[in-house]
Amino acid sequence: MADNFLERHHEEYEKRKADWLRRKKHLPPKSRNIPKPEDEAL
Repeated sequence: MADNFLERHHEEYEKRKADWLRRKKHLPPKSRNIPKPEDEAL
């Protein structure tokens, strides 16, 4: 195995995770797009 194999892969994972979280924060929450029914019993 190459030197620093796990460290390099962990760094790449952290970069991908940061990018994913950054994109996720810019998306509007889906729960706000659901209209409430007129009858709350439904």
